[in-house]
Amino acid sequence: MPRSLHPLAWWIWALALATAAGRTTNPLILLTVLAVLGYVVTARRTEAPWARGFRYYLWLALAVVAIRVVFRCVFATGITPQDHLLFSLPHIPTPAWYAGIEIGGPVSLEATLSAAFDGLRLACLLCCIGAANTLANPKRALRVLPGALYELGVAVTVAVSVAPQLVQSVQRVARARRLRAGGRSGVRAMRGIVVPVLEDALDRSLRLAAAMDSRGYGRSGTATRRSRRATGALMLAGMAGLCAGVYGLLDGTAPALLGLPALAGGAALCCAGLVLGGRRVSRTGYRPDPWRAAEWGVAACGVLAAVVLFATVGYSATELNPSLHPLVWPPLPAVPTAAVLLAGAAGLIAPQPERGPARAAVPAPRSARPSDRTPAEVAK
Repeated sequence: MPRSLHPLAWWIWALALATAAGRTTNPLILLTVLAVLGYVVTARRTEAPWARGFRYYLWLALAVVAIRVVFRCVFATGITPQDHLLFSLPHIPTPAWYAGIEIGGPVSLEATLSAAFDGLRLACLLCCIGAANTLANPKRALRVLPGALYELGVAVTVAVSVAPQLVQSVQRVARARRLRAGGRSGVRAMRGIVVPVLEDALDRSLRLAAAMDSRGYGRSGTATRRSRRATGALMLAGMAGLCAGVYGLLDGTAPALLGLPALAGGAALCCAGLVLGGRRVSRTGYRPDPWRAAEWGVAACGVLAAVVLFATVGYSATELNPSLHPLVWPPLPAVPTAAVLLAGAAGLIAPQPERGPARAAVPAPRSARPSDRTPAEVAK
């Protein structure tokens, strides 16, 4: 039966795929990631307003790649004699304390491709987040957060839904201008679009504030001052433990105590703080989202892709980050590519989303059908 997938499953899938994309600069694998994102979003997006903004994330990703290439061309560094020079920009002298960075100068093909590959990786990360925002209902995602993070979750949900709502406002204003046969277009029409959009955003903010106030948002609950202090102390100690554990895992020369033990202790303290802080927020849930086999399958597809690109088993690490010296066509490793394509199976595993009720065709009256009337009646 058509139903909406659990929003946490979509976020796990998208973040895992973003983790996999962050491990490589191979343009062929990154383009495969973008193709998988496009397929899954097209196959499983709903008709909600936030489900229409993925193309804007694609435009933003294209802008990121272009800006990265332009900056690399302007701030020319790392040009070697073996590079293939494309053109040369006017050189601007810089002071001695600004050594190491040159403004202008020769631009090589290798440097331009390196900037494009780095920008493409960042573009994939943005598109992964955009896919999660497109597929997951941000309001339903708020329900799965712990009680201690309820206020933070509301703020994040409002921030995440700003872009889709602005897109919806712009589309509605543009549609109204077309219906009124507005003569201006392009940049000249910006003034007639920006003012209604800002007014709509202000009205939406006032309605949101009134709804939050009527639902008792921000009430302190039954927690005492001592419990709030204990919650803050546990969370601070847990975050410090997490930072120390991550540092110990990344630094091979750090003591063994700063590695996995510190990470596990920090996670335990954070969980204790969340449990203790959740006591002061009592919420009821109406028709909670189920977590079934489809959710497990979608999350597993993304996690498997991230694990394969982290494990570096069955392929060489240099295939994920190909060198541009010498300048050759990048390889396409079979194992990482298969893992990324397997992440696209989420578009098949996830159930069909719920659609709006179809409008039934109203049959015409029997007397109004020409095929049911005799020639004499038609003549009359």
